Amino acid sequence: MRYLFSAAIVFVAVAIVGATWWVGRSGAGGEDPFAQCRGGAVGTGTASIGGPLSLVDENGQAVTEADILTKPTLVYFGYTYCPDICPTDNARNAEAIDLLAGEGYDAQMVMISVDPERDDPERLRDFTDYLHPQALGYTGTLEQIRAAAQAYKAYFKKDENGDPEFYLVDHSTFTYFMLPGTGFAEFYRREVTPQDMAASMRCFLDAAAGTQG
Repeated sequence: MRYLFSAAIVFVAVAIVGATWWVGRSGAGGEDPFAQCRGGAVGTGTASIGGPLSLVDENGQAVTEADILTKPTLVYFGYTYCPDICPTDNARNAEAIDLLAGEGYDAQMVMISVDPERDDPERLRDFTDYLHPQALGYTGTLEQIRAAAQAYKAYFKKDENGDPEFYLVDHSTFTYFMLPGTGFAEFYRREVTPQDMAASMRCFLDAAAGTQG
């Protein structure tokens, strides 16, 4: 029954993000400089995803979105005790970062923990150091994490019926691509390959460079 509930939640999350895509694209004024990058399949609007963040970094320092999004960034909501999904998704994100780095693009990846009870800064630092040199972890109070998840239309819920020490946390699995000074660019579902993700990110980065030039 828990897995059926999880599937229903994911369906609702997809519907919410899809609705945001439609409103953002149809309601925004002016020409979209990233229109050629969105592709329609996983594209979404820029109006309602992202925003102010107040978190704690993996060194124990209080940070805001300005401290986090210092370069093109893949943002993922997960947790270090996640048995399979989070390691797989983050490995995919790391591979996409490496593909771009091989072409001279500078990007980073971020995981915001949805398990602040267990994910202290030290544990997050060990986790992200293992993932990738350009990976950073963030935690905070439960209220801070909820605010961050709400800003990104992400979902998470602790399994209150599980083991009190080795419990699971149900959560959405989108990865969000954020651009400094621009904000939200794109989101990627789990089935998107590292190659396709890197190609999409490259398109946004080239388009952003064109608007600045």
